[in-house]
Amino acid sequence: MRFIACTHDEHAGAILEIFNEAIAASTALYDYHPRTLQSMQAWFQAKADGGFPVIGAVDEAGTLMGFASYGTFRPWPGYKYSVEHSVYTHKDHRGRGVGPALMHKLIEAARTQQLHVMVGVIDAANAASVALHEKLGFVHAGTVRQAGFKFGQWLDVAFYQLILDTPAHPVDG
Repeated sequence: MRFIACTHDEHAGAILEIFNEAIAASTALYDYHPRTLQSMQAWFQAKADGGFPVIGAVDEAGTLMGFASYGTFRPWPGYKYSVEHSVYTHKDHRGRGVGPALMHKLIEAARTQQLHVMVGVIDAANAASVALHEKLGFVHAGTVRQAGFKFGQWLDVAFYQLILDTPAHPVDG
């Protein structure tokens, strides 16, 4: 497995496939309808505008096995050191260590960018994602009961956070 910086031109289709499988088959995303290829342009642009990484894990053939990224946690200046992250693994590559490996790279990127808090917003019933985050040192920061509705049921959303030892010198403004 090697890690790459994903780009729209090379990886939008593969990321879209991963997103849409998660939308159709899980509560990892609370979307109801598949995303479109056109929506990926705006998604990548938002990542670029914010200076946020999109890290991919590829196999020997260059096939995208999964990706991880983060973005704005809340759109106010006081939250500038906090990000909300996500990590997704292609259904054919789950259980092979792709998710944890991507998360290690994402945490490293957050430290390099001098961020302080990473927030994972996880469907509370997603035991695999909860276990992954806890293994990486994330702690449960709260649950919002019945915050979502999908597949005919109310869903609780759990917030997990990792406090980093960066930035060295945080500033207002």
